[in-house]
Amino acid sequence: MNKFLKEFKDRGYFYQCTSEDELSKLLDKEKIKGYIGFDCTAESLHVGSLLQIMCLRLMQKHGHRPIVLIGGGTTRIGDPSGKDKTRKILTEEEIEKNIKNIEKILKNYLDNDDPKTKPIFVNNYSWLKGLNYISFLRDIGKHFTINKMLTFESVKTRLDREQSLSYMEFNYMILQAYDFLELNKKENCALQIGGSDQWGNIVNGTELIKRHSNKQAYGLTTPLITLASGAKMGKTETGAIWLDKKLLLPYDYWQFWRNVDDRDVVKFLKMFTDLNIDEINKIKEQDINQLKIKLANEATSMLHGKEAALSAEKTAKKTFEQNSLGESLPSVDIQLNNENSSINIIDLIILSKTESSKSEIRRLIKGKGNN
Repeated sequence: MNKFLKEFKDRGYFYQCTSEDELSKLLDKEKIKGYIGFDCTAESLHVGSLLQIMCLRLMQKHGHRPIVLIGGGTTRIGDPSGKDKTRKILTEEEIEKNIKNIEKILKNYLDNDDPKTKPIFVNNYSWLKGLNYISFLRDIGKHFTINKMLTFESVKTRLDREQSLSYMEFNYMILQAYDFLELNKKENCALQIGGSDQWGNIVNGTELIKRHSNKQAYGLTTPLITLASGAKMGKTETGAIWLDKKLLLPYDYWQFWRNVDDRDVVKFLKMFTDLNIDEINKIKEQDINQLKIKLANEATSMLHGKEAALSAEKTAKKTFEQNSLGESLPSVDIQLNNENSSINIIDLIILSKTESSKSEIRRLIKGKGNN
């Protein structure tokens, strides 16, 4: 098996692949370009996108060149995959702001120096904005059948639940397939990687390339990651685990990894760090708390730098083992005026951002803090 695909599997990234044997042979023969798309629906990515980012890093490690597609165009439509309702449509200004922030985050993770593997950033709005509707239907739409589109999980689920699916969203899968075709023509991109919920969209792209250009392209999907508790990766009771320190401090990011379920630690060391698989297998029987600290340090260093990771570790040690306050411990400045030198507990909790609703805080107090 090709070394890239082997490590892809060893780290737990693999779910499905189109023509795996052929892709393995191609990867043995030459260095390729492969892409992953990120819609810019928020000003930051969160941990739920981290597996895809790690796939881009793995491509670079094995000498392949990643293409990062920022969905400036498809964000204006909305991907129905895994959604119960139509996505909120953002303004042009919001989308542009989100694009800049997301690119900045991705550059933190990727090697931008080696010209052979340096990531290529593209925005699909550059080719989607000028599409002629009649020409698009004639040249691209003819390759898609409604019968098959209705069988894809993203559409089928919404219809089975009798939930609204707009014609705008229904077109998303065609636009994503068209993205792959454009990247194949412009950049000779041979591979698309995405989450398992994107399988239908990715297959559409490989088939469109085959029919339109008579070229072979490939799709590779990753599993949808959930925590051992059953919760969705990237979401917690206190909100999303953002990859932007303006939205989530490095200390809080470190704490997220330090506090993962014991059952997830070894799996996450393989998925979300650069530690060698053999090294992980050697240390996996060590004290679980030391492994959690290792995971937290490695994951935090990758995003925020080694100094921030070590500072977070030091702060946690001072706070929880020595009963003192560390430097990077999150804090809130409270300004009290002379007339009012006190603050009630509900307002204090609001300021701490532990809870955002006063009614929810009162419910928790009444229930003695039990959810």
